Amino acid sequence: MSEYARFLEGSSRDLARARTPAERLHLDIFLIAPMLAIMVMGLFVLFSASDSDWDTVNRQIRNFVIGYGVFLVVAQVRPDTLQRWAPALYLGALFLLLLVPFVGVGSKGAQRWLSLGVIRFQPSEIMKIAMPLAVAAWVVRPGLPPRPSVTLTALLIIGFPAAAIATQPDLGTAILVAASGGFVVFMAGISWWQLLSGALAALACIWPAWLFLLRDYQKQRILTLFDPDADRLGAGWNIIQSKTAIGSGGWSGKGWLEGTQSQLDFLPESQTDFIIAVLAEELGFRGVLVLLLLYGLVVIRGLWISFTAQTSYGRLLASAITLTFCVYVIVNMGMVAGILPVVGVPLPFVSFGGTSIVTLLLGFGILSAISTEKRIISQ
Repeated sequence: MSEYARFLEGSSRDLARARTPAERLHLDIFLIAPMLAIMVMGLFVLFSASDSDWDTVNRQIRNFVIGYGVFLVVAQVRPDTLQRWAPALYLGALFLLLLVPFVGVGSKGAQRWLSLGVIRFQPSEIMKIAMPLAVAAWVVRPGLPPRPSVTLTALLIIGFPAAAIATQPDLGTAILVAASGGFVVFMAGISWWQLLSGALAALACIWPAWLFLLRDYQKQRILTLFDPDADRLGAGWNIIQSKTAIGSGGWSGKGWLEGTQSQLDFLPESQTDFIIAVLAEELGFRGVLVLLLLYGLVVIRGLWISFTAQTSYGRLLASAITLTFCVYVIVNMGMVAGILPVVGVPLPFVSFGGTSIVTLLLGFGILSAISTEKRIISQ
């Protein structure tokens, strides 16, 4: 009997044993609590970064409410249902992604959005979730660890959408999409020679990507990483100002609403990509440590959910969602601190945004569903 058949047999008994409303609604309190704390902290920072604009804060609260609505709905979906629908979700997201060059809406030199009149969305955000769902479904189907042919096909499933997103251009989202699928393959237990072969193939793609995939401004961002002072008033401005804000905050910070770099508008994109610099300037390094602690609690809980998941699919999916969340945090903080190129990755639950917040909470809804899936005694 398959592991999912055993799950279906025991699901009714598990529901009867649920003792709390949270269990009945498939809500993982240990996952939700630190996320809520991050969101509250983020609202305070956003209020300062937006020049005390209540409208911006209210819109962010609306984004959180919508996101948690999605979280609640997705948490009710069983992991085996997600596995069955994963290929269709992936193909649907890929279809929408391929529509972007033809009917997509452009903004700030990039064509990333599709418009349905009343709403506008990025298909690449849907792919962030569809990718790990599909890759996990693919690699577990013939059994783990995956054979080389299965691994190779999984890399093609990952590479095509990631390359399409990079050409929009949206390098940050392309990295996150590739990471979400790559973590599934890695956690599936591939051999060291497969891992080494993949790493060498990735290195071999760097030069062609530099020549044919990256735009001139993206190349300039990478070059600026090594010498931001070469163009202090141009390409290096963002990094110089963010590092100045971070350094001036010291240990205790200048105080809430008292940051000079953000309040005097020296800091670019202070509400979105560079919001951690606002936090560091006003709340200091100790404020950053508090935020990192909260992020750490989310990651630890996510990895625990992966470790205790009932099925191989659940384990791979939970680990991929959690580790991709780590990439969000590392890449954002790294680019603001000047140790990684600026690629436009928001800080989770702190940066202002709509689609990215809903996508993150959708992923965590899946995590919560996996977490509350009861363990079946008869293995």
